[in-house]
Amino acid sequence: MAVSANKLELLQIADAVAREKSIDRGIVIAAMEDAIAKAARARYGSETDVHAEIDAKKGELRLSRHMLVVEQVENSSNQISLADAQRANPGAQVGDTIADTLPPLEYGRIAAQSAKQVIVQKVREAERDRQYQEFKDRIGDIVNGVVKRVEYGSVIVDLGRGEAIIRRDEMLPREVFRNGDRVRAYIFDVRRETRGPQIFLSRTHPQFMAKLFAQEVPEIYDGIVEIKAVARDPGSRAKIGVISRDSSVDPVGACVGMRGSRVQAVVNELQGEKIDIIPWSPDIATFVVNALAPAEVAKVVIDEDRERIEVVVPDTNNQLSLAIGRRGQNVRLASQLTGWDIDILTEQEESERRQADFENSTRVFMEALNVDEVVGQLLASEGFTSVEELALVDVKELASIEGFDEETANELQSRAKEYLEQLETELENKRKELGVDDALKTVPGVTSKMLVKFGENDIKTVEDLAGCATDDLVGWTERKEGSEPTKHPGILDANEISRDDAERLIMQARVIAGWITEAELAKQSEAAEVTEDQTA
Repeated sequence: MAVSANKLELLQIADAVAREKSIDRGIVIAAMEDAIAKAARARYGSETDVHAEIDAKKGELRLSRHMLVVEQVENSSNQISLADAQRANPGAQVGDTIADTLPPLEYGRIAAQSAKQVIVQKVREAERDRQYQEFKDRIGDIVNGVVKRVEYGSVIVDLGRGEAIIRRDEMLPREVFRNGDRVRAYIFDVRRETRGPQIFLSRTHPQFMAKLFAQEVPEIYDGIVEIKAVARDPGSRAKIGVISRDSSVDPVGACVGMRGSRVQAVVNELQGEKIDIIPWSPDIATFVVNALAPAEVAKVVIDEDRERIEVVVPDTNNQLSLAIGRRGQNVRLASQLTGWDIDILTEQEESERRQADFENSTRVFMEALNVDEVVGQLLASEGFTSVEELALVDVKELASIEGFDEETANELQSRAKEYLEQLETELENKRKELGVDDALKTVPGVTSKMLVKFGENDIKTVEDLAGCATDDLVGWTERKEGSEPTKHPGILDANEISRDDAERLIMQARVIAGWITEAELAKQSEAAEVTEDQTA
């Protein structure tokens, strides 16, 4: 076809493509210019620097060849000598570019096909970029779409201005979609990939439920009621923690709705998933008790350092089974909701454990201090759990125990200190045998007992400790849907050090090793505190 056949034809094509693909008209015109330039290079030579310009208002096409002004021409296709350039433009200098107008071309079939491929490719890239820019800021939104096709268990959804995918593991159990079905899902990720933007949807994400409630409950949409936490066992059961910013509004009642209409709408969307709506509380003990409903709780014991809470339930009315739930579901969801590890005991189990701890403490004191059972029991009953506590306590406090006097207290404390010194000597010898560097002792917070455990786990230098992760020291808990959490122990005893202390230990080792400076560590600590305040 002749390029000059119809000046407005190019603009009409550009307008039509821009409307159909929802992309900028200028992008389509630029793609056409590239395509025409490529076709012209096939006529004038691939090394020729051909440019095409289309007037966006009149549709006129101008072809030009750009030549670089050089002193000595090495390639006549894209270079011109200074003398020749100055004949055309007296002011030309070496390094300038001279534009030489070319006559219009007649495109053959192959050139036209090549131009078409360039335009299609450019338009596709522009369409992908438009789609990515449109959806990247919509992560966290709920979208409605139509099932386009099902591939290997995953569902491809047409969103109108783009395609998204719901992978098999992001769908509810036993959920089946067919072509043409309408589907509602949560955008949890948008990635730019070579084959175009990938929009990932989910129907199992905890925030999908939160967003559904926001659509059904006006108080949540208006910010009067806030969803503070969500935990789901998709397709089976879920728990959400809610709080009201208005004392006159009941957050649980607002989410349930008249005769359960609001919560039932969410349940229907989630294929019958049972939902427990729980009043959220800043007091973790209260929140855990609420989260374990319908089970009754007799007592809670909180270990803030390890973010672990021990819950004691009555022996009667099958409360232990209620608290744990079917296959551990109730306690698992409560743990996910609160963010704390939860241990559940009956009153009888707690009593037996307390008795075992008492007997263990008594035996420790008898062996370490060389005292009889009565003295060991007295110390254990007063709340002492270790020889270290006994060595550091005020003598007057020790002497105030019934049956003790000041002389006895001094003798007990003296024996405790001797025992600890002997233990320290043994640990120091063991450390040396294991080849642990003396420099590791200089890390603030490291004890002799830790040094031995480090040596047993091949951590023998400050650099070795600096290269550790917090999980390496204190362990971690692996949670898999449908099964009990698996606890992986760390190098150190969980009772010996908290997660925060372990992290500080590693950071101090990195300072000593020269990996970071004290100033950088201080900045990181300040940034972490700001983040915690914002989260709170």
